[in-house]
Amino acid sequence: MTRTARRTRRPLQVAAGAAAGLLALSACSSGSDSSAKPDSTGSGKLSGEVTVFAAASLKESFTALGKQFEKEHPGTKVTFSFGGSDSLAASITGGAPADVFASASPKTMKIVTDAGDASGTPATFVRNELEIATVPGNPGKISSLKDLTKAGQKVVLCDKEVPCGAAAQKALDASRLKLTPVSYEQDVKAALTKVELKEADAAVVYKTDVRAAGDKVEGVAFPESADAVNDYPIALLKDARNAEAAKAFIALVRSADGQKVLAGAGFLKP
Repeated sequence: MTRTARRTRRPLQVAAGAAAGLLALSACSSGSDSSAKPDSTGSGKLSGEVTVFAAASLKESFTALGKQFEKEHPGTKVTFSFGGSDSLAASITGGAPADVFASASPKTMKIVTDAGDASGTPATFVRNELEIATVPGNPGKISSLKDLTKAGQKVVLCDKEVPCGAAAQKALDASRLKLTPVSYEQDVKAALTKVELKEADAAVVYKTDVRAAGDKVEGVAFPESADAVNDYPIALLKDARNAEAAKAFIALVRSADGQKVLAGAGFLKP
């Protein structure tokens, strides 16, 4: 910038050439500058596909934000891969092509950052807390976390390596309760499905998933959930093939509009 400033009295065509050179340099370096402000004007300058790996609990809210992003930036397409955060992190470190990673816990994000696969520092964009999902009508009359330990209750948990499973175990440990589930599931949606299909009496999932399920399940809040609230970090990935559009999607997630969508799904402010 200093060199350019000293040359402002040179002919106009030279200044124009320098500006063009700077623009070209900026375009070449965009994939590595995670601090650059993305285009959020909706002017249509962004294009191409953005691949987002996101925790299963983000499915409804991120799908809505993806549609909003495509509408604001004609010519773009947001493709999602939802699943357990640990599995997604393993896929990323294993070389799976992706532009953005949104995890349900700092621990699973750390797998990616420790491998050097994130660009810049991940940012926490929401938080989430647990709730018990029961069969509609709550026939087992479950009103507390302790009720899940009663004989005859068929309870499903997320796998302990998955953020929702780790959080559930943390809540159980804080309450000094021991629970043997009928199954451990690979992500929160799979755990919830067991209850929706009445293959289980209850599952410990996120409050957002209970809300998304509507009348397919009934939610039961429990105070121990305050001991196991999960932070959700999001990051641009180092090998992003569409870094500028990826930055713009992250900006939308963290914007007031994005936060409004996430709050509507039941997520907590970061």
